[in-house]
Amino acid sequence: MVTLAEVAQHAGVSASTVSYVLSGKRSISATTRQRVEQSIRELGYHPNAGARALAGKRSNIIALMVPLRTDMYVPVMMEIAIAVATTARTHGYDVLLLTGEEGPDAVRRVTGSGLADAMILMDVELEDERLPLLRGGGAPGRATSRPGDDQPSVLIGLPADTTGLTCVDLDWSATGALCVEHLAGLGHRDIAVIGEAPAVYERHTGFAERTLEGLRTRARASDLRVLHRPCEGGYDAMALTLSRIFDERPGTTGFVVQNESAVEPLLALLRQQGRAVPEDVSVVAICPDQVAVQASVRLTSVAIPAQEMGRQAVERLVAKLEGRDSDEVVLLAPELTVRASSGPAPAAP
Repeated sequence: MVTLAEVAQHAGVSASTVSYVLSGKRSISATTRQRVEQSIRELGYHPNAGARALAGKRSNIIALMVPLRTDMYVPVMMEIAIAVATTARTHGYDVLLLTGEEGPDAVRRVTGSGLADAMILMDVELEDERLPLLRGGGAPGRATSRPGDDQPSVLIGLPADTTGLTCVDLDWSATGALCVEHLAGLGHRDIAVIGEAPAVYERHTGFAERTLEGLRTRARASDLRVLHRPCEGGYDAMALTLSRIFDERPGTTGFVVQNESAVEPLLALLRQQGRAVPEDVSVVAICPDQVAVQASVRLTSVAIPAQEMGRQAVERLVAKLEGRDSDEVVLLAPELTVRASSGPAPAAP
């Protein structure tokens, strides 16, 4: 790897002069600057990110916080992360991936180190403990560790209060409402919602809470009965959940599933019970298209636009870094694709 000293020798200047050209901290003659910049290009010199941060220059690194939890569907999280990384590269940025569950401590560590120019946060809770750090100390919507810091941030997710924040997310409330509208239009009156693992609701994770809110609001307007049951996923947990649903609401004919790991166990259990899909029971899933089309019954579903969420988050972050954007909330409209798992409600006996 080419060093700063080698650049200085090639350009015929001192190492401090090369440093001043890189940092812009002192006035350097145009001729000298051009000679140094030419040597940098010819030798392929890349300044050390840490040194650039200390010198007050950009590191061209975006920090992405993705707490990987056992109760979350990791493929979707990683699809968003890959979209963030690939979009960031088109703008000349690398991505620092943080997968721990440190919360505010991780925000402080990254912003305090100066190694990242900006942050993207995922797995956002309604009352997320990281949010005060994103709002405090600098301009609204900026992640800061010391007064005067100015580090843009974007959330992939929607907290309860979005003041001073930039957020990109699927419109989960509209997603829940869309699922109910589809089943209501087919004549279903009793709907069960098989949700994420209980811990997701205990954390008040934004996407799960907002889906449920939109679903219940639309159900009330349509005079539908809704029963919501969280589920760990997997065959045993799904068997217990399904048994309880039919014990409480034996007339249930429509299911909305927001839990990828519960999809195939649900379909298998319905077959075992002699309930045909969609003749006896309709199933609508909120899941990636790949999960919907590869299921044993091709599922009517609302897709999760993971790539678009990641792409838009980076685009807005880069705009902030370049001073071209202000805080805003961007909600992607849900799209429901009808497949083989939903049909008219069976006639009452």
